[in-house]
Amino acid sequence: MKPIKTLFALLLVLLTGVWLIADTLIPEPFSYFAFRAVFVQYTGVIAIGVMSMAMLLALRLKWLERYLDGLDKSYRLHKWLGITALVASVVHWWMAQGSKWMVGWGWLDKPVRGHRPEETLGLIEGLLRSQRGFAESVGEWAFYAAAVLMVLALIKRFPYHLFVKTHQLISIAYLVLAYHSVVLLKSEYWLQPVGILMAAMLAGGSVAAVLALTGRIGKGRKVTGRIDHLSHYDGLRVLESEVVLDEGWQGHAAGQFAFVTSNPQEGAHPYTIASAWNPADRRIVFITKALGDHTGRLRDQLKTGMPVTVEGPYGCFDFKEDQPRQIWIGAGIGITPFIARMKELAKIPGDKPIDLFHPTADFDQRAVDKLTADAAAAGVTLHLLVSGKEGRLDCNRICSTIPQWNAASVWFCGPAAFGQSLRKAFIAKGMAARHFHQELFQMR
Repeated sequence: MKPIKTLFALLLVLLTGVWLIADTLIPEPFSYFAFRAVFVQYTGVIAIGVMSMAMLLALRLKWLERYLDGLDKSYRLHKWLGITALVASVVHWWMAQGSKWMVGWGWLDKPVRGHRPEETLGLIEGLLRSQRGFAESVGEWAFYAAAVLMVLALIKRFPYHLFVKTHQLISIAYLVLAYHSVVLLKSEYWLQPVGILMAAMLAGGSVAAVLALTGRIGKGRKVTGRIDHLSHYDGLRVLESEVVLDEGWQGHAAGQFAFVTSNPQEGAHPYTIASAWNPADRRIVFITKALGDHTGRLRDQLKTGMPVTVEGPYGCFDFKEDQPRQIWIGAGIGITPFIARMKELAKIPGDKPIDLFHPTADFDQRAVDKLTADAAAAGVTLHLLVSGKEGRLDCNRICSTIPQWNAASVWFCGPAAFGQSLRKAFIAKGMAARHFHQELFQMR
């Protein structure tokens, strides 16, 4: 989490710093409306700046994913930036619009404007000045639309397929807000660092918005295939899908995931890959659990021979660490990346002792037999804990089971809150934060 926290903080500091070079939050003489004028500019810079970065992150750039420690972390930063843009734009809107209302309500006195000397404007500045009224109007409506879309994106109960479609509309709102920003940013800013930075971010964000609207994001990493085999595990409410990919897949590492489209109307869904890559048979396996509307319908919707599109691979949950041993914790359906890694280790054995803890509330003997066989083939020590029988898994239990825990790196995939509690407990015991790896498998 440190890379995304660092980038988030640096972006806010950078935007604030370059703006303060050009302006101040303490204008002279100080008054409410003098402060309002500069604060509207500042909040506008913050709002469109973080929204531009969010648009760039939506491109799923491979080089940036590695720096941010995986697309899952990149999407977490994307979410933080979206929330920040929402808050900053609400404040920006209130200072601009609410102040007018407060004058009308009698809460504020309208400032007396003195005589303004005539200005000689250049061609570009004059053109921008002539569009201020229109830019304010369309910007206000784009803000309303973007605010509603951002709030919907944060509501977990909002259906995923509708989230995908409505979230794409933010690209349209962004382009309107980018125009609003170009017209209404102070003209004297443009030749200063803040203007140069804004120009670069608005250009990049606009390109990203166009790519999103034309469906080109991830296009170069998409491969078609067909479903070759389906296996149901009723006790776990789990479906295992084997897909044979066409030529073009560049291979994947254990722990990575892909976006899979089986129904164009539903859109692409992210699934962890549960198999090692063998270019000879081009077979890839996904394991999904019926946890929501979409995954609950997959058993009835997916059929052998059905065409699918797979985009990826993504993610940096790659089991690469210098520690002499590893502790894996796959909670529930979070066992998936560890299955893929065990498949790899069965082919190319590793040199580190590995303990896999699999706490689960559901039980299916056939699935347990396969997991046990995979662990044995990979030389991994399996610790199965079924809720209500083996008790609750926590940090103390892991440490008592593995006395050498302080020489290990921990790899966790499962419910986010469970992972965070384990992370805090291990760090409290003295484990370095960099040795605890958690897959944040939440795309919204």
